[in-house]
Amino acid sequence: MLHVMRPAEGHAPDTRIRQGVRTVLGAADVARAGLVLPFLAAASERGYFTPGEDELVRLRYSQYLSARTALLSTLSTLEQACSPAAGGWHARLPAFTVAFAAACLLLRQARGLAGPAAREPMLARKLDEASRGHGLPRKTFARMFRATTDPVRLLQFRRAADFYEKHRSEITQLGSNPELLPIVRLLAEEEEWIERRRRDIVRRRLEYGWFTFLRRHRSAWKKSVFGFFESSGRAVADLKQPGVKPPGAPKRVSDEHRTEILRLARPGDIFLTRHDDALSNLFLPGFWPHAAFFLGSEAQRAELGVVLPAGLARRARDPVVFLEAKKDGVRFRPVEDTLEVDAFVVLRPPLTGPELAAILERGMGHEGKLFDFSFDFRNSDRLACTEVIYRAYDGATGLGFSLVETGGRLCLPAEELIAQALEQGFRVVAACGVGRDEIDTGTRAELLLHANRSAL
Repeated sequence: MLHVMRPAEGHAPDTRIRQGVRTVLGAADVARAGLVLPFLAAASERGYFTPGEDELVRLRYSQYLSARTALLSTLSTLEQACSPAAGGWHARLPAFTVAFAAACLLLRQARGLAGPAAREPMLARKLDEASRGHGLPRKTFARMFRATTDPVRLLQFRRAADFYEKHRSEITQLGSNPELLPIVRLLAEEEEWIERRRRDIVRRRLEYGWFTFLRRHRSAWKKSVFGFFESSGRAVADLKQPGVKPPGAPKRVSDEHRTEILRLARPGDIFLTRHDDALSNLFLPGFWPHAAFFLGSEAQRAELGVVLPAGLARRARDPVVFLEAKKDGVRFRPVEDTLEVDAFVVLRPPLTGPELAAILERGMGHEGKLFDFSFDFRNSDRLACTEVIYRAYDGATGLGFSLVETGGRLCLPAEELIAQALEQGFRVVAACGVGRDEIDTGTRAELLLHANRSAL
């Protein structure tokens, strides 16, 4: 337990820290690797990308931005947990530590891409192109590049780095908590890079006359916490799809819809979901970008004969009804978490009894793994959303999903999962938020699913 963050003491909830840890660890490898394009030099030499190279650039960039968005969201949440109003960095040291790790990865990731793009203007132009098929809006790279060169933002990062250096011994002691130890180690591995960035920021202040600039904007950077993205909340908002939904508008799936679908759903059902405006849709192809595995209630699973190890059974107690991979990893989730969305569709497998129980047991065994931001299904230590379902159904008699090669990697996009499921006899049970804000069933639900898929 993160005892220093007990809600009873008025501190930020433990769940913020835990979710932040899982997100940072899941995104770290992708953030550090940057945008790997082995063909970039050859493409630059010829002056254009081939169609295959163009597709790979867009795919890799969408994966890159997916990890970046998760880190931005984590930083935004944890900024609030250690803000001056919440007691400040020192009083909320665990929250600061995880937030600073996210900030380091964000800046490192952005700087790692800015260099190659500056050397190869053709790449910068390509990254700024919109791609509906990959969920890429225009000018994503231009906005990110501005964030890496803005004097106020860089000074804010240096302020956080100075705090980290001053309190490094206390932060190291946080490693006695096994939940925080991986973050403490990650920061220790990044210390050389952090120090280089601090020196570079000082040098840039002298070279580019930042003192005049900062005098004009002193209040802005002094009021911020990390804020080298102005505020990470603003950066996240910039990635949402403008004009789709008014700011602050509620999700179209309501409590009444969630109550109704719990009566209709059965263990083993596959839920496909989407948000009208959210960054959850960005960087993921298709109208239905996300999938979740319905487990049912404890009573429903017991009726099927599902048998779980004691620890797993304890974590899967009611109100848990879903197993879902999101930025914070593969977790058991209540309906309020998974279906806080604008639309969903439900697919049901042609299975019953012991075989369905085996699928549930197999899927639930993956709970606790990190999210796979690289979307490479050849490895099972980290899972993306559809990979949970792919691995749960592997081995089922007469059923199973096949991976497809996308950009040189084997994966299962949600739209491909839908196509394969329907080919294998899955039924469309229900749809909500598609065309109208109510739950449709049977033939109408199936027609709505096909209409939206064909509209892509």
